[in-house]
Amino acid sequence: MILEMKVPSPGESITEVEIATWLVEDGDYVEKDQAIAEVDSDKATLELPAEASGTITLKAEEGDAVEVGAVVCLIDTSAEKPKGGEAPKTEAKVEAPKAETPKAPASETKTYATGSASPAAKKILAEKGMDASSISGTGKDGRVTKDDAVKAVPSMGTPTGGTRGTSRSKMSMLRRKVAERLVEAKNTTAMLTTFNEVDMSPIFALRSEYKETFKAKHGVSLGFMSFFTLAIVRALKMYPAVNSMIDGKEMLSYDFCDISIAVSGPKGLMVPVIRNAENLSFRGVESEVKRLALRARDGQITVDEMTGGTFTITNGGVFGSMLSTPIINPPQSAILGMHNIVERPVAIDGKVEIRPIMYVALSYDHRIIDGKESVGFLVAVKEALENPVEILMNNDVKKSLEL
Repeated sequence: MILEMKVPSPGESITEVEIATWLVEDGDYVEKDQAIAEVDSDKATLELPAEASGTITLKAEEGDAVEVGAVVCLIDTSAEKPKGGEAPKTEAKVEAPKAETPKAPASETKTYATGSASPAAKKILAEKGMDASSISGTGKDGRVTKDDAVKAVPSMGTPTGGTRGTSRSKMSMLRRKVAERLVEAKNTTAMLTTFNEVDMSPIFALRSEYKETFKAKHGVSLGFMSFFTLAIVRALKMYPAVNSMIDGKEMLSYDFCDISIAVSGPKGLMVPVIRNAENLSFRGVESEVKRLALRARDGQITVDEMTGGTFTITNGGVFGSMLSTPIINPPQSAILGMHNIVERPVAIDGKVEIRPIMYVALSYDHRIIDGKESVGFLVAVKEALENPVEILMNNDVKKSLEL
């Protein structure tokens, strides 16, 4: 019996996928539920499992875009499993000897003179300190013309050595979709960015004192993301317009905080969502961040885990970014950019002190978020991060960290 394997639907609104990698070869024997291919949608990379055991015949090539429901391979379920578990061997192909290109008889081979140049070409080359013998002429019998001399003279900034190769590769469907969404965000939103700086000393002190105990008890590290996420949740409640979206002629506001976390995966940028972050503790946020990051790294993240989100956090600091203007993740209306932490001189009570400082940036859609709200939101985040014990932990560190 020949079984036709069709592309399953990865999620709503997805009508097409791309064959990223075949994990088997044409003619291989596959087991039921064995991963036979990786397919890219515009939101995630998914594995395609075999629906039955048998010999497989591939009907699509890597890089092909195929519609959901289209047949991508056939499985002959009547085929017997090879002994020893090895795939059936195919006969080696013997290539026919390639015909040699006939060479022109020696008498017909034309020899071009070298070092011969027109008077005009000689003058140009002499002025530039060049030798005519180093140039291939295009004139009769290889004569160097004036045009050859002009073109051969390197101008300032023209590369004269080293390799100058290029390569071309097809962008994945996920990468293309990300590109489309970024351009869409730039073209359809009134995007503006406001900046501030955060003294990370209080968070450094808390992590230094409690990170080992926290990790020993909960199995996850006490990172910066939990502090930022909880500070953002508080600020979103104070400024609900930042937790809103435009829907046609209406403004849609949310009473929950689904925080999207931008992470770099093997297939490109992915943005999994922490659902109902307003209900999570420090341990809850760190556990969810770790779970989603591992799934994104291993290519196991699902479309549902990246769908939705009311606000996004992106951390360019892990790559060394000092400052940036993050692009809004549509249809959301705002995104917070974290950056690297650098020791900087700052004025504290009239004295200069060295403190670990992070620059933060809030990009927002000015169509529904005013300057007062955007600046107030970022100031609220700054206040919570610089005074986490009082604002985020209600003056009870051990209870907040569940120690």
